[in-house]
Amino acid sequence: MSHYEGELRVDAQARFAIVASRWNPRIVDALVQGAKQTLTGHGVAVESVDLIRVPGAWEIPLAVSRAAASGRYRAIMALGCVVRGDTRHYEHVADRCSEGLMRAMLDTGLPVSNGVLAVERHEDAEARAGGAHGNKGEEAALAALEMAQLIEQLV
Repeated sequence: MSHYEGELRVDAQARFAIVASRWNPRIVDALVQGAKQTLTGHGVAVESVDLIRVPGAWEIPLAVSRAAASGRYRAIMALGCVVRGDTRHYEHVADRCSEGLMRAMLDTGLPVSNGVLAVERHEDAEARAGGAHGNKGEEAALAALEMAQLIEQLV
């Protein structure tokens, strides 16, 4: 029986994209920093990472979809933060963003890691952007690296 599993190895020619919202900048910038440090720490050259900024989480899937369709990238990381408020807006944005990321990944066959936080309170976001629960930007980058390498094996 064959066994396939991605590794955290990087092809020197590989390019990656980070699509990040500008909304909740303190949180999202920490996620972006975590993703960048993880990528470079695993051998990805700084010039091989493109940062694409969008207004908010609602706009992330469109930018991810276009970037994925461009053929330039081995994987894309989506980073953002949606905090529950007093209206249903939270559910609309968080759920549709997640669905849009999945659709972009399945439509293009390109790995897209979901590092868009959907949290109850700002304190929850802080805990996941370098606090007590780690940095979800780092986790998104690790997933992107592993899936990029796995997809190469499955071609």
